[in-house]
Amino acid sequence: MGFKEDLAQGQFVVTAEVGPPKGTDIAEMKHHIAGLKGKVTALNVTDNQSAVMRICTLAIAKEIMDLGVEPIYQMTCRDRNRLGLQSDLLGASIMGITNVLALTGDHPVLGDHKEAKPVFDIESVQLLEVINGLNNGFDMAGLELQGKTDFFAGAIVTPEANPVEPQLAKFEKKVKAGAKFFQTQAIYDMPKFLNFVDYAKQFNVPILAGILLLKSAGMAKYLNKFVAGVSVPQELIDELAPLKGEDALKKGIEIAGRQIAQLKDICAGVHVMAIGAEDRVPEILGAAGL
Repeated sequence: MGFKEDLAQGQFVVTAEVGPPKGTDIAEMKHHIAGLKGKVTALNVTDNQSAVMRICTLAIAKEIMDLGVEPIYQMTCRDRNRLGLQSDLLGASIMGITNVLALTGDHPVLGDHKEAKPVFDIESVQLLEVINGLNNGFDMAGLELQGKTDFFAGAIVTPEANPVEPQLAKFEKKVKAGAKFFQTQAIYDMPKFLNFVDYAKQFNVPILAGILLLKSAGMAKYLNKFVAGVSVPQELIDELAPLKGEDALKKGIEIAGRQIAQLKDICAGVHVMAIGAEDRVPEILGAAGL
């Protein structure tokens, strides 16, 4: 049993993610991964998340497999052209990686190497088409491969985007391009998410709701001000506002657990983004009754 099989059988799936460190010391990351083993179905490995340079995703995906956890290999189009992307996908395939999340990626101006040249030779919909082509034994140039891949490809969607219509149009394009599952941007507005789930039912693809751990009222306000497609309700900010440090984090864990409990009968699963607090994910799941 694994990520793909659990989704196919309709089990409520929990994924989380690890961000590769900036440097070669991976001891803390390995400790977090070991703590999540048996608690989550699979672990996303971010790809130079937020355009910040880190260890390459393939190497960390291999570490995750060696620790007995199934990886979801995130691939952005920002740093590699079509040659590099296809080459890395073939490499991932022979390493035994089967789950791939196709992303366009944040622009370098948002990261720590602002003068880096962005590639964006293709974007996420085209990347899904490339993965579908490799699965059928052909590269992007239409040339036949000596051995094809067998990827389970997924994509992201932002149900709380305002306006949401462009997101829905891109969602449909991603489904047609071969996306077999979706992980969403952080969910806080449940009525809006329910509307999206009702709309998405016609496409019969599993939706994993994004759960972003709030660590303080300041973090919630920052998300509202600077992160497109995320809207933390004022009542959650008010819950966090009187608290600081560990107390605020515990409240954030309680809120995340509450959200997951609400979602258990609504969608195929959840994707927990703890952002540096991966060791607290088991507490979140405990608060959700999982």
